[in-house]
Amino acid sequence: MAATPVGPALLGLADLRALADRLGLRPTKRLGQNFVHDANTVRRIVAVASLAADDVVLEVGPGLGSLTLALLGVANRVLAVEVDPLLAGALPATVADRARERADALRILTADALQVRRAEIVEAAGGLEPTMLVANLPYNVGVPVLLHLLAELPSLRRGLVMVQAEVAERLAAPPGTRCYGVPSVKAAWFAEVRRAGTVPRTVFWPVPHVDSGLVCLTCRPAPSTVPREQVFALVDAAFAQRRKTLRAALASWAGSAATAEQVLRAAGVDPSSRGEQLTISDFATIAREWLC
Repeated sequence: MAATPVGPALLGLADLRALADRLGLRPTKRLGQNFVHDANTVRRIVAVASLAADDVVLEVGPGLGSLTLALLGVANRVLAVEVDPLLAGALPATVADRARERADALRILTADALQVRRAEIVEAAGGLEPTMLVANLPYNVGVPVLLHLLAELPSLRRGLVMVQAEVAERLAAPPGTRCYGVPSVKAAWFAEVRRAGTVPRTVFWPVPHVDSGLVCLTCRPAPSTVPREQVFALVDAAFAQRRKTLRAALASWAGSAATAEQVLRAAGVDPSSRGEQLTISDFATIAREWLC
C-alpha cells in the first residue's frame, strides 16, 4: 500500500528565491534549472509516484530541494544526483532545516546523470539498489538521461518523470500514432509507459516557455534476448527516414534494399510498412533475423 507524504515543510516561491539569493544562484537554461515552487504540485507528484515505505528513490536534478523534501517524507532513502556542485552542496542544509528527522535518509551524488554508472549510484546510496526513479528532468537531455538510467539500473521497478509536455507525448505514444518514434520505442524496451497528467509552466521558477508532462513507467524484462544495442541501432535507422518504407529506410543498415526486404520478410514484417507501425517486439524480431 502506498504511503502518504507527511512531515517536511515544503518550499514555496519566496523560499526558493531566498535560497537562490543566499547562494548567489542564477538559474541557467543550460542546466535546465526550473524549480517547482507549488507545494500542491509536489504533493501530486509524490502521490502519483505511489511510493512505498521501503522504496529507495533515485532523484535526478533535485535543484533547491522542492521535490526532495516531499520524497523524504515517504521513501526509505533518497539518493539525489545533482550535476551542479553549488546546489549539491546546499541541499543537506535545506533538508536539515526543514526535515531534520529525515536528514539521515538523504544521500547526494554530485555527478552528471548522463554519465553516472550503477556502481557509483549504489555506493552513494549506501549499498542500496534504487527501486524507484523520480525526476524533474532537464528539457534538453530528458530522454537520454531516462534511457541511460533505465539501462544502467535493472533494479528499478517503477519511475515517474517530469519532462517537456511534447516529450511526454512521444515517450508514451503507441505504435501507429503521430507522436510515436525513437523515444517511444526505446522506452518500451524497458517499461510500460503512460501519461500521468500535465504540469503547467506557472508552477516553476523561472517560468519556462512550455508546459511539462508526467510520465509513469512500470519496468519489465526486456522483450528479447537480442542485444539491446543491435535493436536500438535498427530503430534509429528505421526512423532516420521516417517517410520511407522500411525496405528503403533500412537499405543502408542492411547493406542494400534487397537484403533489407529479405530480413523483413523473414521476420514476418511487410517491407512496405513504416517504422511507426512496429512495436518494440517487432524491431527485436527483425534484429534477430539480421543476426542469424
